[in-house]
Amino acid sequence: MIIAIGNDHAGVAYKNAIVAALESNGIEVLNFGTDTPESVDYPDLGHAVAQAVEQGRASLGIVICGSGNGIAMTANKHAKIRCAVCWTKELAALARQHNDANVISIPARFTAIEQAVEIVRTFLNSTFEGGRHEKRVHKICCC
Repeated sequence: MIIAIGNDHAGVAYKNAIVAALESNGIEVLNFGTDTPESVDYPDLGHAVAQAVEQGRASLGIVICGSGNGIAMTANKHAKIRCAVCWTKELAALARQHNDANVISIPARFTAIEQAVEIVRTFLNSTFEGGRHEKRVHKICCC
């Protein structure tokens, strides 16, 4: 499994902890995020992650910014992306199970780092249930 990750300046420590957890489990990571607290534009990083998932270079994506909203909005501009802002592991599980989310957005200013790692772990270990959710998911894309 290959995971694409991108973060702005608010998510540097979060990205580092998540990458360490993923790599310790043998998961390859494509890092599109910044490594410094210098201000950067989250859309640049959100687009990079979304493109990696769209193009099949990554199975799933993780994006991180202060609120989780701006970078999620950016990722969701891509036709094949379903990005969900998740601040609990329960939301992360439902995003995969019911919405077939392929990118998760973490709000760095509203979660603890340990919580973010658990949210990602839950997201990666959950699968789409299909069934009654399938027709709804197919109605999301405007393409």
